[in-house]
Amino acid sequence: MTPRLPRLAALAAALSLLLAAPALPAAAHEAQHPDPAATLAITPTPQSVHPRGDRATVASTVTLVTGDTSDDQAVRVTEDALRAAGAHRIVRGTAPGRGGLTVYVGSAAPLAPLHVEGPSQLPADGYVLAIGSGRIVLAGKDTTGTYYAAQSLRQVLPHRTHPGATVAGLEVRDWPATPLRGVIEGFYGTPWSHAARLDQLDFYGEHKMNIYVYSPKDDPYLRARWREAYPADQLAQLKELVDRSAADHVDFTYALSPGLSVCYSADADIKALVDKFQTLWNIGVRTFAVPLDDISYTNWNCQADKDRWGTGGGAAGAAQSYLLNRVNREFIATHPGAQPLQMVPTEYYNVSPSPYKKALADQLDPDVLVEWTGVGVIAPTMTVAQAKAARTVFGHPILTWDNYPVNDYITNRLLLGPFNGREKGLPGELAGITANPMIQPYASKLALFTVADYAWNDSAYDPRASWGAAVKEYAGGDPRTAAALRSFADLSYSSDLNRQQAPELAGELASFWSSGDSRRLDRTLAALQSAPAVLRERLPDRAFADDAGPWLDATAAWGAAARTALRMLDAARDGHGAEAWKLRQELPALVATAQSFTYTGLDGRKIPVLVGDGVLDTFIDDATAEHDRLLGVTGPPKALTSLGTYQTNTPARMADGDDSTYFWSNGTPAPGDTVTLDLRKEQPIGDITLAMGKPGSVDDYLHAGVLEYSADGTTWQQLAAFSGQATVTATPPAGTTARFVRARATAAQDNWVVVREFGVVTARAAVTGGPPAAAGSSLHAAADGDLATVYRAARAPEAGESLDLALGRAQSVGTVTVLRPEGESAKAAVQLRAADGGWRTVGALTGSYTRIRVGAVSADAVRLAWSSGGSPQIAEVIVG
Repeated sequence: MTPRLPRLAALAAALSLLLAAPALPAAAHEAQHPDPAATLAITPTPQSVHPRGDRATVASTVTLVTGDTSDDQAVRVTEDALRAAGAHRIVRGTAPGRGGLTVYVGSAAPLAPLHVEGPSQLPADGYVLAIGSGRIVLAGKDTTGTYYAAQSLRQVLPHRTHPGATVAGLEVRDWPATPLRGVIEGFYGTPWSHAARLDQLDFYGEHKMNIYVYSPKDDPYLRARWREAYPADQLAQLKELVDRSAADHVDFTYALSPGLSVCYSADADIKALVDKFQTLWNIGVRTFAVPLDDISYTNWNCQADKDRWGTGGGAAGAAQSYLLNRVNREFIATHPGAQPLQMVPTEYYNVSPSPYKKALADQLDPDVLVEWTGVGVIAPTMTVAQAKAARTVFGHPILTWDNYPVNDYITNRLLLGPFNGREKGLPGELAGITANPMIQPYASKLALFTVADYAWNDSAYDPRASWGAAVKEYAGGDPRTAAALRSFADLSYSSDLNRQQAPELAGELASFWSSGDSRRLDRTLAALQSAPAVLRERLPDRAFADDAGPWLDATAAWGAAARTALRMLDAARDGHGAEAWKLRQELPALVATAQSFTYTGLDGRKIPVLVGDGVLDTFIDDATAEHDRLLGVTGPPKALTSLGTYQTNTPARMADGDDSTYFWSNGTPAPGDTVTLDLRKEQPIGDITLAMGKPGSVDDYLHAGVLEYSADGTTWQQLAAFSGQATVTATPPAGTTARFVRARATAAQDNWVVVREFGVVTARAAVTGGPPAAAGSSLHAAADGDLATVYRAARAPEAGESLDLALGRAQSVGTVTVLRPEGESAKAAVQLRAADGGWRTVGALTGSYTRIRVGAVSADAVRLAWSSGGSPQIAEVIVG
């Protein structure tokens, strides 16, 4: 392995440019739009690709000639690619072979006969790959560039078992958009396994990422016990990681976090930090970082620091600068080959000027890299202007710590969507980009593929296209596996960077609701249901199934539930009421199963996982509501809001009848933001209650707003105004009817919004008679418009006992439908009360679904006159 000193010099030069006027080296060629056909196989997307008119053929015997910028790793990747393309014998030589194919690794001179310019004017890690006229040339700006050329060749060459493959002529001229590109293992929670880290390092090398920052928050020797030396076995594992990093052309960065207990002014602590770094230096580490994030800078760890620097952010910045400068001068500067020191500031997530940042800008050594998460801990967007502002306010080169796809704050989710919201041109303003991945290393690869793609060539980056390429690669190129992986990953697409959940499934559902094509939707849902089994059986990276196990199980279960909901809806639309009702009764258990799968956290807690939330569950709810509407049942109110949702605290929770659950917004309301109840049809309304806030968040409520109602959702009438009330009540005038009731914010505020319950009293059919309801049930459940509630009798009926439903007024009755739980067998005559007060029998209960057509009879009540059987149960009596 050749020394990595050239990278240090190249990085120093790049940082100088960044602090002045960031740009690619003047002599580097401007990137051209790559030819789509030519670049299809190469990832990350190359800066410049041109097809040639000539070609090369992979002969049985290939001559391989090495040059000054080759190393063992580049040669290994090249030879493996040639063998996979059909070469049977590879001969090392110093000159071209007498015939057949010659491959040059690490030399620019052989480019001349192809009339291809060499890599001398490219930035560090750049390379030229040329194929044509019986030769293949891999010429890197440095050894890493040649290694990257080999990785590109690996993707270009075909896979064949026999020689003779013809490879079209090609010229690739490629370089990275930013010097440092990689991953920071910096999350809280279960650290990655040693095997997973080794696997990740190989992945980084294959995707031209050149930095891995070792900073797992739950490694005690990094934080709580940072002064202590690693046990021998753990140090040996770290050495194995360092060695693998070198083989993969990845800089292993060791990040020590002393901030929980360090005394900045203490020589002993500075010595302890330097000594710890020395132990890592001894096993090959050449890049070091000192993260000072997620600590208090208002509370000192020792009186000496307070005595020396005082208090406040400026004092903390001065103290941290002192510590880092000592480390920089006493360790980094005294170790030739060490890369620039990195640090994470305590204020790492904005660009607002502050005494703390000013102290770092003024006092921290100028060659220290400052890591920054953007505007926000998890920045939905990151722009060129923000990066320039960060460089100005910190006064140092900026290395982004991008908190995507990290999921330690939402461990119930996988984040499988692409890197998004990062402006083109951003990498050119930075010293580099590091992404903080998920607790699940193998599942992180989809997103990390797209990070690598963006960091290498942001000008050509397209999030959706890169995501599709990631899926295809991870599936091993197998179309069936890729389709299953895409279907599964779509359910975990959303994040702060990708706002739409399950965009492809959501599109299919929208198409179904507009077209009614249930066969097409069933094919989609069937593929979704079977995707987990396909991935477990066929995905090349079997560890993905271990990472994603609970989410795979949940996906299969949600697929089964959604397909049942679709069959229910089809049956209802086709007039097969009994079948539809049977399927509707199966749905709650299927949904409960889908919601039952859990992820086990580091502390042993079982955390229910989420997939496709807001899409699959909404479809099932909407299909159920449509089934009920076809039966003539209103159904329970539906909660809506213009506000975003914080984690799993969905709008449905404000209308579930449970005061211990709640909707919680993920941001502050602006004037005009609303929370709404859709009563599903216009009807008389009574008392309204809006209960907001919760223990621990007592100020999270709409501080100023109005209650309004509407028949159509367009024209609104004000009912009441409120201000400074966490619980709002109102009584509309007698005779008021509405379909929608909402609370609308009339002023901006600093607090988010919690709604525990939003309730509206509506007219109910009067239900009397018996037998009396069992505990936890009520007579009213037999006619409350909600098929999920059931009247359950406390005992069997007595002679002459009946259940009576008053309709309020005489009306024309065409049908009477009685829904009961499956297996219910109590017998009863179904009767209507005519205008003369007499009861007329129109039919009898038969099974769980009874629908009786009575023509057009004028009646003001319905009676179930019990005759025999056990304790009756009624889900709903529907008069149509």
